[in-house]
Amino acid sequence: MTPRLPGISGRDAVKAFQKAGFTNARQKGSHVYLFRKGQPLALSVPLHKELAPGTLQALIKKANFSIEEFIELL
Repeated sequence: MTPRLPGISGRDAVKAFQKAGFTNARQKGSHVYLFRKGQPLALSVPLHKELAPGTLQALIKKANFSIEEFIELL
C-alpha cells in the first residue's frame, strides 16, 4: 500500500530535496529551481503554503524518488 502524501509547503519540499543533494539554482517569482549535479534534471518547486498532492507527486516522480524515500527526507 502506498503511503499518503503529507500536506507540506513548498519551502519544506525544497528543504527535503536539498537533503537529497539538490541545490537551489535560482528563483523566479514564487518558484524555486533545483538542480542536482550530474543530472540534466531541473525541479521547479512552487513556494505555496501547501502543495497540491498531484504537484508534489509529480516532483517526487521527476526526482526518481519513491514516496517513502521522500517522506524519510522530511
